[in-house]
Amino acid sequence: MTTIAFSSLQLDPALVANLDSMGYEAMTPVQAQSLPVILQGKDLIVQAETGSGKTAAFGIGLLTRLNTRRAYIQALVLCPTRELADQVGKEIRRLASVIPNIKLLMLCGGVPYGPQSGSLKHGAHIIVGTPGRVLKHLRKGSLDLGQLQTLVLDEADRMLDMGFYDDMAEIISATPVERQTLLFSATFPDTIKQISASMQKNPERVCVKPTHTPNRIEQVFYEVAGKGERGAALVTLLGHYSPASCVVFCNTKQQCQEVADTLSRKGFSALALHGDLEQRERDQVLVQFSNRSCSILVATDVAARGLDIKDLEVVINFELSQDPEVHVHRIGRTGRAGKSGLALGLYIAAESHRVNAIEDYQQSPLEFSDIGSLKVDEKSDRRPPMVTLCIDGGRKSKVRPGDILGALTNASGIAGDQVGKIDIFDRRSYVAIERDRVDKALQQLTSGKIKGRYFKASKLR
Repeated sequence: MTTIAFSSLQLDPALVANLDSMGYEAMTPVQAQSLPVILQGKDLIVQAETGSGKTAAFGIGLLTRLNTRRAYIQALVLCPTRELADQVGKEIRRLASVIPNIKLLMLCGGVPYGPQSGSLKHGAHIIVGTPGRVLKHLRKGSLDLGQLQTLVLDEADRMLDMGFYDDMAEIISATPVERQTLLFSATFPDTIKQISASMQKNPERVCVKPTHTPNRIEQVFYEVAGKGERGAALVTLLGHYSPASCVVFCNTKQQCQEVADTLSRKGFSALALHGDLEQRERDQVLVQFSNRSCSILVATDVAARGLDIKDLEVVINFELSQDPEVHVHRIGRTGRAGKSGLALGLYIAAESHRVNAIEDYQQSPLEFSDIGSLKVDEKSDRRPPMVTLCIDGGRKSKVRPGDILGALTNASGIAGDQVGKIDIFDRRSYVAIERDRVDKALQQLTSGKIKGRYFKASKLR
């Protein structure tokens, strides 16, 4: 495969050197196809998934057009969730680290409005935010997009799924007609075509196929007698395969919560991830799943989009999606980075057309099996290997991962390899501890000091 270097583009040499230092040796397919168009100032639609390098593509584009001597907002990136906005903001800041005097502001919900408004008064060049909070600032007059040059709609299909169309339209109406609009979407339904027609001028289109293809993923479909049998079938699948990490997809928020509650009652370590969760609850669910103190994540498509889950063993479709393209994105979360993956699907006879649609879309025959043929080890320990502790102190208290690790391992009888992933948020921190050492760790954190201060600590779940 031919690789194309960033130095082949007309970019600032300092930016190219920074890309090299960040490990960007050559352009990904989405960067190679989209950056030349972006640098020409044209409108663009890019169909590409999370992890394809699209953030760097639009980040480099908007930074190249930026005039840091002018203290007005020149670029706006809209994202569907605070998590994605946070990832995007951090990536653009890393890309911009060699460009002096760039000011980037995050405008997302879940944090106080006042400090954001105060920061806007001091001027900014780039805004990264969620539609709801950006619109609130526009309506209150604290945000002026009248001189915007570049508008980026990241994961536009997900923003539409979440009901943000009207918010997006109102935000865009506050921007100049003469602007560059870059639209990124993992899927390309009719709604994306419609939003492009209303918000873009003669856009070029780039489509980059997923790097994880279903042929590295073993798929098995199980027919169940009726909708009421799905729960028992799911318990059988989990009991038979005993995955260390598994995402179970449901089609509705209510179904998602019910399934997670049922699995918890059955002794499985399961948490729900859906749109009704508060930001703190969502953070805690994702932390526990990523640090191996929860082994099963029960999620809706909207809530799970954009999740970067490494080494995911199994994906289970509790109910098949009506869209075969969505199905492929669901199962593509396993079998990444050259590893094999397993995807299991449940369906009733009336949903056979969904199975047929998946087979047609993938252009390969599917494998079917009988749920009754699976053996379940009832004596197996269903508890995850780690437990998460929550500490009431984070970035705002200048707490760092090394401080927590030191507080746990200093004269407490806890070894460094018994401490797992440490996640630091603004006002809280989370640390995973091996299950049989968690009480000792909790005692150490509540009675000892971190950076010379006492912090409250508690066990999640």
